[in-house]
Formats: sequence, C-alpha cells, structure tokens
Amino acid sequence: MSTMTTPATRPANPRFSSGPCAKIPNFSLDMLADAPLGRSHRAAVGKSKLAEAIDLTREVLGVPADYRIGIVPGSDTGAVEMALWSLLGARPVEMLAWESFGEGWVTDVVKQLKLDAVVKKAPYGQIVDLTTVDFDKDVVFTWNGTTSGARLPNGDAIPADRAGLTICDATSAAFAMELPFDKLDVVTFSWQKVLGGEGAHGVLILSPRAVERLESYTPAWPLPKIFRMTKGGKLIEGIFKGETINTPSMLAVEDYLVALKWAQSLGGRKALIARAEANAQVIHDFVAAKPWIANLAEDMAIASTTSVCLKFTDARITDGAAFAKAVAKRLEKEGVALDIGAYRDAPAGLRIWCGSTVETADVAALMPWLEWAFEAEIAAQAA
Repeated sequence: MSTMTTPATRPANPRFSSGPCAKIPNFSLDMLADAPLGRSHRAAVGKSKLAEAIDLTREVLGVPADYRIGIVPGSDTGAVEMALWSLLGARPVEMLAWESFGEGWVTDVVKQLKLDAVVKKAPYGQIVDLTTVDFDKDVVFTWNGTTSGARLPNGDAIPADRAGLTICDATSAAFAMELPFDKLDVVTFSWQKVLGGEGAHGVLILSPRAVERLESYTPAWPLPKIFRMTKGGKLIEGIFKGETINTPSMLAVEDYLVALKWAQSLGGRKALIARAEANAQVIHDFVAAKPWIANLAEDMAIASTTSVCLKFTDARITDGAAFAKAVAKRLEKEGVALDIGAYRDAPAGLRIWCGSTVETADVAALMPWLEWAFEAEIAAQAA
C-alpha cells in the first residue's frame, strides 16, 4: 500500500478507547429520557431503577441467585478497594499481577494495608502460572489485563474446594468473557467498559463465602464509611437491593439500563462475547499477516478479546515510544481511530478496544489505516 494513498473506507465510529469505551451502536441521548432526574435515588422510582439494574446485571451476566450484586461508588477501583479493605487480613494473601492495575492492587495490600502477602508478577504480555498459586490463601488478580492485553483463558486452575477467597477485578472482562462464578468469590467491574456506560460507578458481586467472611471477620484497620458493608456483624442487605452507599447518578444508571436491554436484545451474554471475539479476531488475523507488528500477548491462548495491545517490531524503528505515539496521532488526525495509544505504564505500542459495543466492520475498516499510518511514519522517519 502506498503511503500516498489513503484507504477508501473509514470506520463509521472511530472510538476505540479502552475506557470510557464506545457507546452502544446507534446510541442517542433520547434513549435516556426515562431517567428520573432531580429525584432522590431513595425515592421509589430511584430504588426501582437501581434494583432493575441489579436484576438485569444478574440475568445478562449469569450471576448465581445466591450471589449479592451491589452498585458502588468509585468505578471499578472503588469496588476492588471495598473488597480488599473489608475482606483481607483474615488469612494469608497471594497477589497476582501482570499489568498496571494488578500492580496497583499489590500496592494497596502491601503498602497501605501492610499485609505480608506473597506477590507473584508476570511481565506485560504474560500471566502468572495459576498452577503455582496456593488457593488456600486469599488470592487477588485481574481477569483481563486491560493495559497488557493478556487474560486468563479460563478458571480451570482454581479449585472448587479452596479455603481462601478469590477476588477478581473483571472490569474489562465482564460481559465480553465467560466468568466462572463458581470459582470466583468477589467480582468487580465498571460498566463504562464492555457496555460503554458512563463513568463513576462500580459493581461489586459477592459469593456466599465472601458474605460469610464479611459477617465473621473485622479488619484490624479502620474502614472509611464508603467501604462499610456490615453493621452489627451483619451484611447491609440494602446495598445489594439498590440502596446505594452514596448518591448515584440516575442518568448514568439509566444509561446502564439502556445498555443492558440492548445486550438482552442481541441474545445476552453469549452474543456479547461473540461480538468481542469477532472484533479481536479481525486484529489477530491482520497482525498474523504482517511482519512489522505483533500482539503484546505472547501466547494467543491468553490474548485479550477486548483490550487488544499491539507492539511494532520493524527493525527500522529507532524510537519505539515516539513511533507508536506518532502513528496514534496520525490516525487521530485522520479521524479514524481515537485514543488508541498504549497505556502510560505499558510497553510502547497501540491498544485497540474490541469490546461488544464496537462494530466488527469498524475494526476491519481500521486495519488498512493502521498499515497506512505505519508506512507513512516509516517514510517520515527516513526523510
């Protein structure tokens, strides 16, 4: 492809950001007209909307009936930290990290809670070998490395008869990857990811084992009000019925409901997973045919289907970070791909969101532009 000729087809939607992510197809603000704006979230209408969001989350994700689902403040970060600060310390802890957010949870546990945790790390593009993990300890991990493009392929290594709790940050996996809830005691996510919702809210899902821990264990450290899930040694059940800890945005809740109903209209979780897999496969096939670019994930069995991370491998590139930034800037200037630079802590490259709200035709349309931008930047570097 000549660097002088731009591709004929452009993505209809150039939004490939990994968070906040693309809205559902054909989204319009008119879809949010039923939001009870200016009403209390504690009024009947507000509680009804929040309860509906919890019920639809259970239905679409396939969450077991005896698991609690709560809408919490602070996005996925708030949900994870509520779990870490409330549950850990009762037994030994093992922390698993293979990207920057996992590293952040290590910092929380080791430096803030000051627990003597076993820490296992893998470089970007790899994951920790779960067969080496002691699940009789509490284990904390991300399912999908949003900044590394490496994910768990399944939960087979997690034993059903584990003594510890499994605490899973699933924010770029929920709705796009199958989550084995029988192997997971805590699951967290932000609806700004796979369903393209608005930011600021997180979802916290607790197994009966996690609830038992909450009701039988009191951490040694003080808990901020915003983290407290028990009162008098009993779970505050209202949190998991739509009585949120702090004031939620009813506009954002309505937006989440719209996305959940869109997911239902497609066929639910299976359809969402299929969309993400089809999107990622377009990039995987493209990369496999090009010698100048590669997936950051070293094994395709663990390659993400949502946050697809790529690295440039051409020997002519003299400064990888500068080159990747220039390619991303060139694509943004053309209006064909927005916000696809690698995460600031990740290796230099690109990160293309392929979650379920992205149309496969748009990913396919982007690929010739990616090659065009690469060749144009190689030419500019040589000039």
